Amino acid sequence: MKDFTEAQALQMDREDPLGVLREKFSIQNKNLIYLDGNSLGMLLKAASKDLQEEVEQAWGSQLIRSWNQGWYEKGLVLGDKIAEIAGASKGEVAVADSTSVNLYKLAYAALRLKRGRKKIITDDLNFPSDIYILKGLAESLGEGHEVVVLESADGMTILPEQVREAIDDDTALVSFSHVVFKSAYMYDMEQVTHMAHQYGALALWDLSHSIGSVPVELNTSGADLAVGCTYKYLNGGPGSPAFLYVRRDLQNQLTSPLQGWFGEQDPFDFGLDYRPARGIRRFLAGTPPILSMVPVERTLEMMIGAGIHQIREKSIVQSEYLVGLVGHKLRALGFSVGSPDDAGKRGSHVSLKHPEAYRICKALIDPGAGNWEVVPDFREPDHIRIGITPLYTRFIDLYRAVQELKYIDEKKIYLDYSAERHAVT
Repeated sequence: MKDFTEAQALQMDREDPLGVLREKFSIQNKNLIYLDGNSLGMLLKAASKDLQEEVEQAWGSQLIRSWNQGWYEKGLVLGDKIAEIAGASKGEVAVADSTSVNLYKLAYAALRLKRGRKKIITDDLNFPSDIYILKGLAESLGEGHEVVVLESADGMTILPEQVREAIDDDTALVSFSHVVFKSAYMYDMEQVTHMAHQYGALALWDLSHSIGSVPVELNTSGADLAVGCTYKYLNGGPGSPAFLYVRRDLQNQLTSPLQGWFGEQDPFDFGLDYRPARGIRRFLAGTPPILSMVPVERTLEMMIGAGIHQIREKSIVQSEYLVGLVGHKLRALGFSVGSPDDAGKRGSHVSLKHPEAYRICKALIDPGAGNWEVVPDFREPDHIRIGITPLYTRFIDLYRAVQELKYIDEKKIYLDYSAERHAVT
């Protein structure tokens, strides 16, 4: 494909139509190569200003009056903007709570609707928290539900045949991550949802590693339910609230297990008998974290303007470039790609596998180890995840990161670092 030179990487950056967006982010360390936006996105400069204004004006000056000046509807307004990049319609998405809480709410609602069916299907590539929640819910309901965890043969993918064979007339819910957190394998959402519907089951998708990086066609695919976070590709900041999607025709058929006052028909009536609101609002619970919602809006507006398909196009080109770099410069050193070869089945990160992945990550992050301070992340047992965030990741970043990996491995610099795990990896 290419000669894989620094000059070539710089030329690709000059030709990148989305390259100008990088200037909108707060990049304080010019020696930093940040490749962990699939865990925590960068701060937008404008979002920082928005947050300060919200603190000083809406909270500081307007105080309680701000609830009638935008706060009360904030979660639904942001939800409609997420819907624009998720292939959903207005009134089908709401920003609220955490991904885990939203998954619990929607899985519960699905099992109540499909009462009598006992099977919940997921896979061993799913984010562990999702599996914990599904198993905990099955146990707490006490109705004999079984969580069937499909096993990946290669540690990267699940074959469509495995899903098809697992679903039957006793299946209530099929729940997968749209993009897998380790390998970046991307399910065919429409195909799997169709399989579930053939047997009368519901499909619930975790979009945490896909929203904002790949086109998500919730309506076109027929997806029933979905959840996702806003602190990865949506750059909402640490602990920013999650979102949930419920297909419009299902909304008033489902019941949330958390009957909080923001999900009540008229919360300021203060009645003692709960009456669920109609539509997506019924899946809200407590008072929304207004300040944590503020940064999300700027990224959504940027993505809507840039176009999610254009963002995806750049992501594919960059991930293909990275895979080519690894083959050219790292494969002979013992590195292998732990993500699907087919870019169409791969999200916006690439996992590299190496027996010393953890210590290599430590050396990459250490500003004293090489020429650049490279921040990827590590996932057990041997994955170095390289996150590609098209809004700010450059081709030269990928080139230099691979050069650092090569240098650290060839010089065995990683041997200077302990293999003892930090609390957060």
